[in-house]
Amino acid sequence: MVVEIKSSKDISKAKKAIDNNQPDKKFNAYKFCGVLKVDEDPLKIQQQLRDEWR
Repeated sequence: MVVEIKSSKDISKAKKAIDNNQPDKKFNAYKFCGVLKVDEDPLKIQQQLRDEWR
């Protein structure tokens, strides 16, 4: 996000513009912890996926 502040603007107006552009909801990543069930070691899966790129 970019908020352009011109020198003629008041600082309080600029702070209000920045505050108004903040997202209302934040992403909660903790609700996805432990959702994926795997039979293999996750590090081995990660190494296999990275080896595919080479």
